[in-house]
Amino acid sequence: MKWAATTLWDLLGLTKRTRPKPPSKPPSPADSPMRQRYDALVAEMKQTYGIRVRKWRSSSTGCAWIVRYDDGDERRLIEAPYPKGPMSCAIFLHEVGHHAIGFGTHRPRCLEEYHAWQWALQTMRAKGLNVTAAVEKRMAESLRYAVQKARRRGLKSLPPQLSAYV
Repeated sequence: MKWAATTLWDLLGLTKRTRPKPPSKPPSPADSPMRQRYDALVAEMKQTYGIRVRKWRSSSTGCAWIVRYDDGDERRLIEAPYPKGPMSCAIFLHEVGHHAIGFGTHRPRCLEEYHAWQWALQTMRAKGLNVTAAVEKRMAESLRYAVQKARRRGLKSLPPQLSAYV
């Protein structure tokens, strides 16, 4: 017995010329206008502040630091979630904000956190990005934590901007 090569199209009685066209696929999230705005924001921040993203985090946390080398060279680094919505955008911009306002320019550290958050939300508003109630709540919780941490570590006097977060 000889087996004939058959395809699914042969079994369905269709030839390649009569194969139905697949439906047009919906636009991918990479093509959405908001994704394009976030992509442009990331590129602008990296270029403006000379930042390198060491890692895109999947969690809603971030970290910013500077590595200084003996020859005087320095690298500005962050880890943050990639902006996909208001919350991840705010966290990303908060980490950029540490570089924008300058590390160590505000003492104590909790005051630097305050200014980094203010810079992030101001930048979002200036760029026409949505600052939601959840973003503002996250900022308040973050600043409450920073003040508590500073107090545990012996903070002598609280800057007036942070009195609302005690």
